[in-house]
Amino acid sequence: MSGSGKSGEVIDITDMRHPVLSDAQKMALAGAAQATFDFSTNTFLETAKAQTGLSDFGAMDFVERLNIWCEAINEDAFLSPVGKAGLWTMILRYASDRLRVEDICKRHPEILDIEIDRPIIVAGPPRSGTTHLLGLLSADKRLRSLPWWEAIAPVPTDADAPTATDPNPRWTRADAGWQQFEALLPYMAYMHEFTADHISEDIELQALDFSSYLIEWMAHVPKWRDYYLSHDQTGTYAYLKKGLQVLTFLKGPNRWVIKCPQHMEQLPALRATFPDATYVITHRDPVGSIRSTLSMALYASRVLRTKSDPEEPKGYWIDRYKTLLERCVRDHHILPPEQTVDVYFHEWIKAPNPILTEIYAKADMPLDARTLATLHQYHADNDPGVKGRVVFNLERDFDIAAEDIRSQFQFYFDRFPVQKEVK
Repeated sequence: MSGSGKSGEVIDITDMRHPVLSDAQKMALAGAAQATFDFSTNTFLETAKAQTGLSDFGAMDFVERLNIWCEAINEDAFLSPVGKAGLWTMILRYASDRLRVEDICKRHPEILDIEIDRPIIVAGPPRSGTTHLLGLLSADKRLRSLPWWEAIAPVPTDADAPTATDPNPRWTRADAGWQQFEALLPYMAYMHEFTADHISEDIELQALDFSSYLIEWMAHVPKWRDYYLSHDQTGTYAYLKKGLQVLTFLKGPNRWVIKCPQHMEQLPALRATFPDATYVITHRDPVGSIRSTLSMALYASRVLRTKSDPEEPKGYWIDRYKTLLERCVRDHHILPPEQTVDVYFHEWIKAPNPILTEIYAKADMPLDARTLATLHQYHADNDPGVKGRVVFNLERDFDIAAEDIRSQFQFYFDRFPVQKEVK
């Protein structure tokens, strides 16, 4: 592959179809292959109880969903040992953190009375600029946001108490985990910026209820996709709110900025849970978003899958985007216009200030010169193109042309004035 990831460099990953593994990747795969992973609901629940010393998971309706997670993962024939290790560790973390959330709510029932005041909620297709917009708005410290180090350990334990040598053990663990991941997939950081301080998607809180589209990104799980899309998600969105209440109790303020692309297909549940929110919906040429997603998936497959087959992500994610955007087209009308800002990618990259002005006006927050300067500084410090840019090549890597994908999304262009981006 060409490019070494230096600042501003254009990186062309030329071994997408036939990966040449690094020594670190070979060692990780060999090491994970020595372990066995029992993807069963009882194993996760009992291990979480032993790990935390707690036993109350709250409402147990999530068990049905966790069962489907486990079944779907067990049915994925091409999940690599590294993929299994990552999923197993993640699911155990969710079970343990759910126990801690329920425990703190029992000890402090006033948590459930905390108001989540007029949150700003960002939604949009994956790879459409939602991450950068979330980080930008999070630079305004009047708003509460969810950094990665806090998202993966929302309720601190005694072991997380600051020490003379480590003022924030949760941050230290998150940083170590990210560095390990980056060592395995070094070019992923150029596709999707990530650090311990990275502002996380609120999907991490929904996952405590064992729902969302999260595991679709980590394994080939059509069984879970079909279950998730056919079941009402209002309960899981209520658990998201519960998570925000717990985090607000631990550290305010109670005015949040959150985001998840999944919200685009769950607008009724989102609206029911956060009726006073400001909804910021990003839009982009689906080809621009999809080619990035396909390339990320194929690149990661060298360690997460036992094969690097471009047909696998291509066959899954183009159709998955259609469902996401069809549901947005279907349900967008339920969002009150006075609380909604539609952000178009081609307009945002040319002139963000008018869009920021509209977001702040609808959120009823003053946007003074000092705040605008803070946002501009974040934008300058976190320009995705400065670190390095990865080449996305649909024809070479996936045997498909941009128009072959775009032709399947005319319904979306008919509804929203999205500008064609990829030739």
